[in-house]
Amino acid sequence: MKHVDVLVRGAGIVGQSLALSLARLGLQVGLRPEEPRAKADPAAPDVRAYALNASSVALLKSLKVWDALPAHAATPVYDMHVQGDAEGAAIAFSAWEQRSGELAWIVDAPVLERELGAALRFSPHVHVLSAAQADHVKADLVALCEGKASATRAALGVRFERHDYGHSAIAARLVASTPHQGTARQWFRAPDVLALLPFDAPEPQRSYALVWSLPRERCAELMALSDEDFAAALMAATRGEAGELKLASARAEWPLAIAQASAWSGPGWVLLGDAAHLVHPLAGQGLNLGLADVAALTRVVESREPWRPLSDEKLLRRYVRARALPTWAMGRVTDGLLQLFSHEAPAARELRNRGLGLVNRLTPIKRWLTARALDS
Repeated sequence: MKHVDVLVRGAGIVGQSLALSLARLGLQVGLRPEEPRAKADPAAPDVRAYALNASSVALLKSLKVWDALPAHAATPVYDMHVQGDAEGAAIAFSAWEQRSGELAWIVDAPVLERELGAALRFSPHVHVLSAAQADHVKADLVALCEGKASATRAALGVRFERHDYGHSAIAARLVASTPHQGTARQWFRAPDVLALLPFDAPEPQRSYALVWSLPRERCAELMALSDEDFAAALMAATRGEAGELKLASARAEWPLAIAQASAWSGPGWVLLGDAAHLVHPLAGQGLNLGLADVAALTRVVESREPWRPLSDEKLLRRYVRARALPTWAMGRVTDGLLQLFSHEAPAARELRNRGLGLVNRLTPIKRWLTARALDS
């Protein structure tokens, strides 16, 4: 193969979804997986889990991937309880209150990647390329989905303007003594944010995906604990409100930052997903932003004038305009929440805890906030 319409560099969830989405338009798509990175422990299981909103689920359904997921790999969230760091400071969201079937779905990342890969094998318009093949294929458009460490983005001279929070996130799979009943739980406390996302593996109705972001020093201390001592730290942090929690997997960690590429498109190239933007995981919107990029670029390509080439900069700027504001707004929201809840000053503590209680009593505002999360 000497020519493709679009070369997608990066075969994670965003890259695979983009390849499938553009192939459905009849375009010839080359997919170039990024080079695998060395893992600290190659035998450790992949414990990533993502909270997907309605728009992301709709995209995956259109790609014929969502319905192929096994039941244990996608768990609905019906309720969400968020607690501050003072007695009575809390806010609760419910799908019933939003008049929706569910608030979100918690999805097993490696299983989703596997099913996307299976769908790609049945797509005649997608061609998986090796590094050598990709270097010799001409493409009208190159879509960079290589993630936050994109080498191609750097080679193009695009700056990745990054602010390191000095925090890291710990992820793991847990099993609880009591059923989760489709309830996600989150604790905002200076200086950490802890989330328990309902999951159905390894035990149906009793499992959670953990995402716990903390200052890097405290994170290192927790990672060094035995499984039993880590579970005890979890119990102290959650006050047993989700039942007795036990580790059901190895723990993983990664550094947290907010970042934005200095340019998202240029002549014949475009950025999507973490190659374009990073946000804090406290709102669970990172992958949703990436899949919204996929949907937006697909719409732009599908609606382009017949005479306009895929490499046209004006065409690609339509995609950038569609995604710049929603992505900027989500970054500001997550960064603002982190800043508000990371300060230990009494005035900041009083403000955030009063704010949680106030919003919890204002049903219209709660509905508006939930709708933004469902549709972003």
